[in-house]
Amino acid sequence: MSVQQLSSTTAKLLTVLIIDDNMDRALTFETALKDTPYLVKHLAHTSVSLLKEVENTEPDIILIDIESPNRDTIESLSTISAFNPKPIVMFSEQDQPDLMRESIKAGVSAYVSGDTNPDRAKFILDVAVARFNEHQGLKNELSDAKRQLESRKWVDQAKALLIEKQNMTEQEAYSAIRKMAMDNGQKMEDVAKNLISMMQLMGGAK
Repeated sequence: MSVQQLSSTTAKLLTVLIIDDNMDRALTFETALKDTPYLVKHLAHTSVSLLKEVENTEPDIILIDIESPNRDTIESLSTISAFNPKPIVMFSEQDQPDLMRESIKAGVSAYVSGDTNPDRAKFILDVAVARFNEHQGLKNELSDAKRQLESRKWVDQAKALLIEKQNMTEQEAYSAIRKMAMDNGQKMEDVAKNLISMMQLMGGAK
């Protein structure tokens, strides 16, 4: 999934994958989420492959309730967050600050320790979705900023070569790159890269 905003206020239900060793507890969560914007799509035991379950069921949200997440679970959550990000809620009966930090670093949107009250499930999922959206929005902004800086770097380098080799002013060089981009339906960054490569091939740049 690319950076995506989820909403629990739209007509579309958000599907939930519940991973829990205790099926009775999992069914209690499923019951608590009835008549809410969240639809429990699948229940699974922690012994299954988390990555395979996510691949097969394609949930919008993952809810994990386990006593002590193992290394494979944490690594799987990291992989999901890196390549297919989605809100992840983790319930744990153990109050372990180190585990909480490790889980959040792996992409968990909401970590809840102590006794689990299924009646709070909808509220916790709402919070997890809100946090996920905020985090993804920040990632999107950072990614856009990095792309803009990278694009500007190539354009500035091409401008510098045109100024040096073609005796253009900075404005003339920028206008030339911009015109080539418009004429060829390309991005200025791509035109700049082509200009730099061409000048290097012609021996006009070191």
